[in-house]
Amino acid sequence: MSAAARLRQLRSGLVRRLGGWRLRSKLLAATLGLLLLTCLTIGFFSHAVMNVFLVRQLDTELLDASDRAVSFQPPPGAPQYLPGMAPDPLDAPGQGRIGMLGARVTDGTVASAGVVQPDGTRAALSGEDARELASLPADGQPVTRMLSLGEYRLVAQPQPGTNGGVVVSGLPLAETNSTLLSLGLTIAGVSAAGMALTGVLGYLIIRRSLEPLEEVSEIATQVATMPLAAGDVELPERVPESLAHPGTEVGSVGLAFNRMLDNVANALGERQRSEMQVRRFVADASHELRTPLTSIRGYTEMVRLTEDLSPQAQQFLGRVEAESLRMSGLVEDLLLLARLDEGRTAEPVEVDLSQLAVESLSDAQVASPDHHWVLALPEEPVLVQGDSGQLRQVMINLLSNAGKHTGPGTTVHLALAGEPDGGTVLTVADDGPGIPPDFQDRIFSRFARADTARSSLSGSTGLGLAIVAAIVKAHNGTMGVDSRPGRTVFTVRLPAGGTAPAPARKA
Repeated sequence: MSAAARLRQLRSGLVRRLGGWRLRSKLLAATLGLLLLTCLTIGFFSHAVMNVFLVRQLDTELLDASDRAVSFQPPPGAPQYLPGMAPDPLDAPGQGRIGMLGARVTDGTVASAGVVQPDGTRAALSGEDARELASLPADGQPVTRMLSLGEYRLVAQPQPGTNGGVVVSGLPLAETNSTLLSLGLTIAGVSAAGMALTGVLGYLIIRRSLEPLEEVSEIATQVATMPLAAGDVELPERVPESLAHPGTEVGSVGLAFNRMLDNVANALGERQRSEMQVRRFVADASHELRTPLTSIRGYTEMVRLTEDLSPQAQQFLGRVEAESLRMSGLVEDLLLLARLDEGRTAEPVEVDLSQLAVESLSDAQVASPDHHWVLALPEEPVLVQGDSGQLRQVMINLLSNAGKHTGPGTTVHLALAGEPDGGTVLTVADDGPGIPPDFQDRIFSRFARADTARSSLSGSTGLGLAIVAAIVKAHNGTMGVDSRPGRTVFTVRLPAGGTAPAPARKA
């Protein structure tokens, strides 16, 4: 893998890791990262500048000491020197600094060398140090060498009047290195303290600065959990005016969010008004259609009784009567849904669901004798508060749905059971082919049909399950479906008492 590819892979991995961080964490990390980079830059340049300054200062002192050592001549008659003997560089005035190194090199060999000790004595150099001093170029330029005594700045100068003699002077870098170490530790300590303080203050400042954004997020979450799919929806939640002004970035977000909510509220209002107009039209049209449909059935029966019709005419008349009955059923379903939508309620009565289950299953057996019908009831009667006719229609529609959309030989179970809180659970299950997952989310919608859902054997208006859901909702219950190949279960849960059913379906 090339270096560019590795770099791209590293960058993409870093982006993925940072992608899960909260904005607060990203801002704080970016602030601390920039501060760390600034501290490292300041520390590096401060250390470099101080190192140059201290070394130059030391070199100045070293060159002065070297000049004194080179120009030093012992006074006549000095007892420690024999006639013609070269003087020791450390005997020159001002060469008594602790750690000062002095050496004389003659013909490439160190003739004399020593280092000033804290007690004023002079320590001899090792053979390795002597060879290092002998190898220095006599150009008068300070260089750094590591000796057994430590790191030293050394300078070698030829001494006039001698036959190739060279004087080597040196000063230790221990004090300079100690000063640089102290500077580095100080910078590190100040930087660490500054980063800690910046981290705490930055967290508080960023948190306070992002509080308006978090409030906008909370409002968005509240709106996201509101049931906006149907019904008359209001959006009372808004970002406060103090957080919804274009003066700041967060204020601009709040203002845009409020404008979006206003637009959504207007759209929902228009949708609700349009939906109510359609439902009102359907209700009015259905109500108006009842009379002509009744007339059609009446005239059909009158013709059948008063006219001598051929067998083919009798067949056609039967089709007219059957279709008028089918259309009357559709009209009645639409009227029932309209009444449920209006929320008109009737006085609830005690209903024996066990008896309704027995009667409904008997009707389903007559309608679909090629299915296997199983009834499971508790020993005690299951009693609920509600409307008997509507609850009967719930069972009939669910059983009819199972009979229509499954093949012959399918087993259908109708069961009633009580819940610990006093509620009732009604389930209708079959072992048919199941409902496609993409259709399950809209199966309770009006006019929802899926021809491939469960091998439909007969036509369907798509209102049966919608009526079931509306009746269950009117009884303060819940409706659900769980389906997979070989197992489909419709579950109705009714609360214990206190129901408020819609008015009973009228003929």
